[in-house]
Amino acid sequence: MQYTLPKTISASLLALSVLLICSCNDNKTSAYKAESSGNLNQLSIVITNENWQDSIGEKIREIFAADVDGLPQQEPKYALRQIPPMAFSGFARKNRTFLKIEKSKKTGHQILLDSFAKPQLGIAITGSNQQTIIEELEQNKDSFLKKLHDTELKEKRRRMSKAPKKVDVLKKSIGVSMLFPSAYRYAKQEDNFFWMRKDIRNGSMELLVYEVPKSTIEKNGNVIANVIKMRDSVGENIPGPTEDTHMITEEAYAPYLFETEIDGKFAYEIKGTWEVKGFFMAGPFLTYAIRDDKNDRYVILEGFVFKPSSSKRNQMFEIEAILRSAKFQD
Repeated sequence: MQYTLPKTISASLLALSVLLICSCNDNKTSAYKAESSGNLNQLSIVITNENWQDSIGEKIREIFAADVDGLPQQEPKYALRQIPPMAFSGFARKNRTFLKIEKSKKTGHQILLDSFAKPQLGIAITGSNQQTIIEELEQNKDSFLKKLHDTELKEKRRRMSKAPKKVDVLKKSIGVSMLFPSAYRYAKQEDNFFWMRKDIRNGSMELLVYEVPKSTIEKNGNVIANVIKMRDSVGENIPGPTEDTHMITEEAYAPYLFETEIDGKFAYEIKGTWEVKGFFMAGPFLTYAIRDDKNDRYVILEGFVFKPSSSKRNQMFEIEAILRSAKFQD
């Protein structure tokens, strides 16, 4: 015998089902974020045309389009793209990083994560007039630059992780792993010295990994002099284009020296220019000397680029993303 629900109960169940379906769809819609877009090291500036052309715009360019340290020619930290507030909608909101300037009675700033797309970093700055906005930018510029830089490094590593190079031999010999693209090849492997290379248009990108005793870096307390001496010694293994030529640290200018951390370990960061002694050939380099107290050594991670008469910012940024991805094996 077939049992039929009363019409009132059937209608109630139908209404409840529709309500549940709509509720689920609403949750999915509210949770969904479009994938962000944009080139690496490109920053959208949401600001009126008037403010962009005035002192606020000058301060923004001074901070975010400042020259990158350690490059042989002037190149900005970020390529800036101004967007009027009325145009900041639709596809423009998918930009991975943006800086938004707004007039308000309250002076301050807010960090916006994944507001319109994912992953996304936004920095919203408010102030009652030009001077308060400029002061907010100046007082927090280091924090803003670090957040943007970390965001771009993370995105670069995400892209590299799609086709990574195997690093088993590196882990076994040096006890360190790194994330770098499979486009690199091992050019030399001997005595705990690794040289990886990637060919690019009109040039190449190079990575070096090796280890030295702690005294090599720390003796006499002159880190820069010790690093230059170490690099020039290792550079003898990097031949130039003609016989009896090899890589050295540029002699005209001392490299930049900073202190940092990689994988929780103290490290020196050195930025400068390499050259081939006796030959017109040069380019930027980035070196990390990471102190490994457990093994009484420094692990040296270095990258350098040869790309004459061309921009090198993006190539050096890739090298930084690779070197800073280093992980020490327990």
